[in-house]
Amino acid sequence: MSTCSPRTMINHHESGLFAQISEKLHVWAERRRQRRELSRWTDRDLHDVGLSWSDIIEEAEKPFWRA
Repeated sequence: MSTCSPRTMINHHESGLFAQISEKLHVWAERRRQRRELSRWTDRDLHDVGLSWSDIIEEAEKPFWRA
């Protein structure tokens, strides 16, 4: 015979799931912010770090969920 108490019916994975979702949303927002910032760089900024406008366009056109 099994007994169910409120303690045994708790979903212990729920908080982990919310943490994972929150982290994923944070990563996506950060990617979006960084890509937007890259699009504002000047030619000199790009030259200093060894990037071209084609590199920036390629990165900026990626959807936020792609690394």
